[in-house]
Amino acid sequence: MKLAVRNLDNHEVGDIELAEEVFGLRVRPDILARVVNWQLAKRRAGTHKTKGISDISGTTKKPYKQKGTGRARQGSLRSPQFRGGATIFGPVVRSHAFDLQKKVRKLGLKMALSSKQAEGKLVVIDAATIAEAKTKVLYARLADLGWESVLIIDGVAVDQGFARAARNIPKVDVLPQQGANVYDILRRDTLVLTRAAVEQLEARLK
Repeated sequence: MKLAVRNLDNHEVGDIELAEEVFGLRVRPDILARVVNWQLAKRRAGTHKTKGISDISGTTKKPYKQKGTGRARQGSLRSPQFRGGATIFGPVVRSHAFDLQKKVRKLGLKMALSSKQAEGKLVVIDAATIAEAKTKVLYARLADLGWESVLIIDGVAVDQGFARAARNIPKVDVLPQQGANVYDILRRDTLVLTRAAVEQLEARLK
């Protein structure tokens, strides 16, 4: 499939042929959901922790004798039924990450790209560079293009001036090609690829 190539001044500067096996797949929401859940689970810190009975400070003495008091039997004041006692089966420090097959992750990325192409929200530009690397200048340029929520993916390396100018603009992300991922593609409304990004993504995903 062919797509027009534009520059940041919104002028057409040519066209590019997109590979059907990367940008033209039928989108499966179940695959996208699996990959997004895998990404978000991997990002979780897992630093949640409650105190078990061995973590509570206090005596290990039996509060009172087993029988004859008319009260329920108790073995410890650190038990969960007492104020300041332990939490039973509470969360512990752990990793939430789980494994996902490489072919599913690869398929998910292809489907994320295909979904943006199918929605008409995929834009290809010649290069992600700007003469005057200022946030104000880039913000005005993106506003003229109508890109309010946008992910811009460049080639192997992102132009440092462009990345610096985009850093403080809300809902604008800039990534190199190797950082392209399903979650970031789906969370932004418009996906913008440079020519170099298209070539390298196709080489990586074909």
